[in-house]
Amino acid sequence: MIRHRNRPFALLALAASLSLAGCINAELPGSGPGPKLYELSAKSTYDQSLPDVKWQLVVSEPISANHINTTRIALRPAPLAVEYYKGVAWADRAPRMVQTRIIESFERTNKIQAVGRDGSGLRADYALKTELREFVAIYHEGQAPQVLIRMNAKLVKMPERVIVADDTFEYRETAAGTDIDAVVTAYNEAMGKVLKRLVQWTLREGKDKTS
Repeated sequence: MIRHRNRPFALLALAASLSLAGCINAELPGSGPGPKLYELSAKSTYDQSLPDVKWQLVVSEPISANHINTTRIALRPAPLAVEYYKGVAWADRAPRMVQTRIIESFERTNKIQAVGRDGSGLRADYALKTELREFVAIYHEGQAPQVLIRMNAKLVKMPERVIVADDTFEYRETAAGTDIDAVVTAYNEAMGKVLKRLVQWTLREGKDKTS
């Protein structure tokens, strides 16, 4: 017959172990609710007088500063300060998300032969190189935030790698309120204006330059 002389101590140790495990699991990364995710939409309405182009385009991921190259949604409470909204995030890194929306926006024009990501294997006539210079919600005391998006674009003739056009597109949109849904809506409106101008500029600048 086996006697469990230390059984009370064993049970106490087991209970303590389970209690500790519960505390640890509750604090493990990813164990709680994740951030609320947001994304922006592509532009779908264009001037029908845009030229139908017969060339193909590759779109590089925009380059950006480190504070933009993230999934976090940026805000600027002071001219030289950058912070981020808590508990929310973009569904992808901002430059990657913008690259996707640029490509989709070109596709929705039905004016271009083919468009794809840089490195997709597309034999492109042009490459669109962009820099996302501003992608932030700016706060002014006592006012609703204003979203600022600024993007520089260079249209590069391939395979010569000659820049045939260079321009910067900027738009500001004031949010309807201070809550995050209103701010993201302002981001979407500003991005839509920038995308429309970028796409129309590219199609017009590349016209008749493939010969």
